[in-house]
Amino acid sequence: MIAEINFDGIIGPSHNYGALSPGNLASARHAGAISRPRAAALQGIAKMRTALGLGLAQGVLLPHARPASGWLRGLGFNGDDDAVAAAAWAADRVRLAQAMSAAAMWTANAATVSPAADTADGRCHLSVANLSAMPHRSHEAAATLAQLRLAFAHPAFAVHPPVPTFGDEGAANHMRLSPADGPGVEIFVFGVDGGGFPARQNRAASEAVARRHGLDPARTLFVEQSTAAIRAGAFHNDVVAVSNGNVVFAHADAFADGQAFAADLARVAPDAVLVEVHAAAVSLDAAIASYLFNSQLVTQADGTMALILPAEARTEPSVAAYLATLIAGNGPIRHLHFVEVRESMQNGGGPACLRLRVVADPATVDPRFLVDDAKLERIAAVVERLWPEEIAPDDLGRASLWKQCRAARAALLDALDLGELTKP
Repeated sequence: MIAEINFDGIIGPSHNYGALSPGNLASARHAGAISRPRAAALQGIAKMRTALGLGLAQGVLLPHARPASGWLRGLGFNGDDDAVAAAAWAADRVRLAQAMSAAAMWTANAATVSPAADTADGRCHLSVANLSAMPHRSHEAAATLAQLRLAFAHPAFAVHPPVPTFGDEGAANHMRLSPADGPGVEIFVFGVDGGGFPARQNRAASEAVARRHGLDPARTLFVEQSTAAIRAGAFHNDVVAVSNGNVVFAHADAFADGQAFAADLARVAPDAVLVEVHAAAVSLDAAIASYLFNSQLVTQADGTMALILPAEARTEPSVAAYLATLIAGNGPIRHLHFVEVRESMQNGGGPACLRLRVVADPATVDPRFLVDDAKLERIAAVVERLWPEEIAPDDLGRASLWKQCRAARAALLDALDLGELTKP
């Protein structure tokens, strides 16, 4: 039976506040703070339990090996894993911080996914994102490709390597509208002018993904993200817009030409419902600070739509007031579920950043990547035993931390019987 499966990234043991991502204002604000990897991972697991409790299918993707020794060797550092990390720390602490990044936890950037109903060959296609705009994320693609090819090895899937050359940041810049049956409408959002910050998603990359997935041009939209949104801190579209079913929930300033987007949406998806939030109700700054739109918009087991929101969305007054009005009305979004993901939020990623949506038959997915409450308990036990409690900036240069990160990840892979992913 076809279902939407949310694959959440398990937050890795090297989670730290390196502030490596220009344009990510939350990350910049917490530069140099002490992180709590154990609490971060447990918060992510609790969010997954919330999703399971709503009747949603849930999967996981695993942390990448850290430090990223192979990447460091490619930069000319020599020796065994500890030697290359030590040499990088001595040469340039930022370089080692980039090699220690746990940003692969934000699996919305892992790939772009087109369900089988939309594609020419009737397979579910996944294109791994190249994440080329940011050095600390540019080395994720190989490990992500290895995981996705393992999880989706069934012939029902086609897993593609990254698009070359042009910046691609995956599902965080992609939305889909899905009818009850038949093909959906896929919406690719790209940036042109970041107003001083990088516009990370290139239109050429989005067009390449659409071609390789075999999408119908008549049911595919390419939409420019507004400069104002990027400048305000919406480094990915999912910070200002999210979709589910026939609904797009977006800030009115999310797109460069909102009226043209609304018109195109009505043309290709006549049943679509655009729920726009105007600046008079919630400013861009408030929306981005609270990550109102970086929520998961989901269909619950009873068929009603709900938002899974960060706890911060109920503490920002204008956002809280808007949400109360939203669910009191007669619109499609009827329920709110708040989750605590503060550690992720402080590094610039909310609930939607932590998950990759795949519409497929769960029976075609490698079951080791699917979870229930019992498996989440197993994962949590490893985290509680082996994840670092805290990481301060200077800790990144400690060999004992590198050893702990490697051992913690190895134990998690062992607990899930995923030893094939042991190598970096």
